Amino acid sequence: MDKCNIRGEINPEILIIGAAILDILVRPVGVDVFRVGSYNAEDIRMSVGADALNEATILAKMGKRVGLETVIGKDKAGKLILDHCREQGILLRADSVREGLSTGINVVLVEEDGRRSFLTNPHGSLRKLRLEDIPVPFPESAKIVCFASLFVFPEIRTRELEILFAQVKKQNKILCVDMTKCKNHETAEEMEPALRYVDYLFPNDEEALLLTGQKSVEESAEVLLNVGVKQVVIKCGARGCYIRTAQEKMWIPAAEGVKCVDTTGAGDSFAAGFIYALSEGQNLEGCARYANICGGKAVEVIGATEWITERI
Repeated sequence: MDKCNIRGEINPEILIIGAAILDILVRPVGVDVFRVGSYNAEDIRMSVGADALNEATILAKMGKRVGLETVIGKDKAGKLILDHCREQGILLRADSVREGLSTGINVVLVEEDGRRSFLTNPHGSLRKLRLEDIPVPFPESAKIVCFASLFVFPEIRTRELEILFAQVKKQNKILCVDMTKCKNHETAEEMEPALRYVDYLFPNDEEALLLTGQKSVEESAEVLLNVGVKQVVIKCGARGCYIRTAQEKMWIPAAEGVKCVDTTGAGDSFAAGFIYALSEGQNLEGCARYANICGGKAVEVIGATEWITERI
C-alpha cells in the first residue's frame, strides 16, 4: 500500500484532523426491519464516511489540496479508504495505517424522511485517534486546520485539545472545529481552555444545546462566544444557520427548494463548504451562504459526498 506523505515535497493548503471509516447505507428502513427475517431495501450502498474524511473528500473534489490526519487499519476496509484518498488526491502520511487495528465500518439505516440511525463498532478505528498520532508542527503550507471530530475520540479530551489547538494558533493558522454530541456531559465552560483558541465552531443545533445547557440556538451561541469561540456558526438544517460573533448576530436562511432524501453528511458538507469559501477569501456571511447551499445539495442524494461532482 503506497501512500502519499503530507510532509516534504507534498504540502496541503487545508489540513483536516479526525475520523475516516466506511459507511454501509441502507434506505429506506422502517421498524419492520427488526420484525422480519428478510427486508427489502430500495437502496444499499457502500461509501467512505466519517466527518473528517467526508470534509476532506468534498474539499478535494472542489479542487483544494487537502491533507488528512487520521488512523485506519491495515485491512480490506482500510485499503478501500486508501484507494479513495489516492483517487481524490487526499494526502495521507504512511503511518496513518496501523497493524492490528480494525478500520471502522458503520451501518447507516436511513428512514423515509431522511433521518438516520447508526450501528457502530466502538472498538474500531473510529474512536482510536490520540494526540500523539497527530504530528506537529503542522505543515507550513496549511493555512486552515480543521478538527472535524470533536467528542469522537475518548483519548482526545479538553487537555489534549488545548495542546493541539494552541499549536495551531502558535503557527498563526485559522482553526475550524466541527463536532458531534458530547459524550460525557461535558459543558462549554469546562471546555473553555480549548474552545478559546477556536476561530470557527460548527455545532448543529442539537449539539449546541446539549453542550451549553441552553434552550435556544441564540442562547447557546452566547455561551460559546463567552467561553472564547471567535465565530459561532450553528447548523440548523431547514432553518439555515445562526452566526454569532462579538460584532454580529444573524440568521442565514437555508437554500430554497431542497428535497430531503438522506441527511448523511449534511453537516460535513456544510463545514466543507464553509471552509472552501473561507479559503477563497469570502466574508463570514458569504461563507455561511455557500455552506448552506452545500448542505442542501448533500441531503438531496444518498451518501455523504456523492452530491459533489464539481464546484458550485
